[in-house]
Amino acid sequence: MGGKTLTRVDLAEAVYREVGLSRTESADLVETVLNAICDSVAAGESVKLSSFGSFIVRDKNQRVGRNPKTGEEVPIMPRRVMVFKPSNILKDAVLKGNEKK
Repeated sequence: MGGKTLTRVDLAEAVYREVGLSRTESADLVETVLNAICDSVAAGESVKLSSFGSFIVRDKNQRVGRNPKTGEEVPIMPRRVMVFKPSNILKDAVLKGNEKK
């Protein structure tokens, strides 16, 4: 693995090159989009980006877990988790990316 990580700066630079906004406007646009996604997910809403995937909030019930070191049963408290479900288009793109190597 060990590939490059895409950052906010990289996204802003891509918007700058592709759309032609100034670097400041591009960075503001990226921040606005990411903040809108974060706010929606934090409010418990799902976010669907066509041809990319969906960010979904799930509620997990309380359950019994086990301490792997001692084997002792430990209650795991209920919590909310966010999951990402990639679209089939993204899955296919990832699969084709592996075939190129």
